[in-house]
Amino acid sequence: MTGIGELVTNDPGVGDGSALGVLRDAAVVVQGGRVAWVGAAAAAPAVDERRDLGGRAVVPGFVDSHAHLVFDGDRGAEFAARMTGEPYDGGGIATTVAATRAAGDDRLRALLGGRVAEMRRQGTTTVEVKSGYGLTVDDEVRALRLAGEVTGETTFLGAHVVPAGADRAGYLDLVTGPMLAACAPHARWVDVFCEPGSRHAFDGDESRAVLEAGRAAGLGLRVHGNQLGPGPGVRLAVELGAASVDHCTHLTGADVDALAGGETVATLLPGVEFSTRSPYPDARGLLDAGVVVALATDCNPGTCFSSSMPLMIALAVREMGMAPGEALWAATAGGAAALRRGDVGVVTVGGAADLAVLDAPSHLHLAYRPGVPIARALEL
Repeated sequence: MTGIGELVTNDPGVGDGSALGVLRDAAVVVQGGRVAWVGAAAAAPAVDERRDLGGRAVVPGFVDSHAHLVFDGDRGAEFAARMTGEPYDGGGIATTVAATRAAGDDRLRALLGGRVAEMRRQGTTTVEVKSGYGLTVDDEVRALRLAGEVTGETTFLGAHVVPAGADRAGYLDLVTGPMLAACAPHARWVDVFCEPGSRHAFDGDESRAVLEAGRAAGLGLRVHGNQLGPGPGVRLAVELGAASVDHCTHLTGADVDALAGGETVATLLPGVEFSTRSPYPDARGLLDAGVVVALATDCNPGTCFSSSMPLMIALAVREMGMAPGEALWAATAGGAAALRRGDVGVVTVGGAADLAVLDAPSHLHLAYRPGVPIARALEL
């Protein structure tokens, strides 16, 4: 590919030497789905086929490291209620659970495929997909099996909420026992909604039990933490070496210090705050403390029914104090770090040729033109 007006590589060893590794008037050679060469267009080697992008900008494909895509049902009325002042506490998940359980495999597969295609039309090339809308052994296995058809980044979230009418202790035993045993072969990760302030979610001790059981089953760790209020989620994630703790809306100084001193990525989900009228996370404070930050959509039917990573970038810049380049890095290399992947979120020799092309001359337009569909995954 040639005619790239601006290429963001996320490799500080090339181009302008910044964290984004920007090259101008660039070219990329792709072979077998991998990047074989990156550099100035004038120095590009001979190739069998050339594709001219006409001066457009190219960035690494977005890495959406937090999404709930296997579901049926509609919660538009719940959104409308929140916009008139009703708070969110996680209870609406039960509505989605009922609709998802009632849907057949073919319908869920079609809905999932449509959502992934929608993401690609907006530049996302890697997506993590969670279970969590089944909450029975069979329904959680089904969700993960379907998710595995579209991504290798599958997450077991049986500990999303305690189902209505279930005994809390008994359900925790199910999640950490038979449900985990059935789901682990279909998952790379285990996750838990650690939110003591919600009667539907899990407290610190319960979350620890879920995470330790998942780790013993060979799964990597992820945590929903500190969304609704201060709590133990962030520090539990760091203590146990989770790859990512997601939301991070309500943090204490000790939480920030823990993140800065550990290897856990803080994944911020600004679409949730937009959709729930909640305070935005302090991305600026996290970055200034040296914390690795990722951005993701949290695409789900209740608190953020958006699949748009460009929207998350725009919100991060406008509402959370991030510079445009910082937000782009968080949506690409940051998401890759949250998934502990070195082959995506970067344009480098040997990495996956997962690229997004912008109908714009610069990556700045992602935040500069919010809501305009200028990004799309580059089909090779």
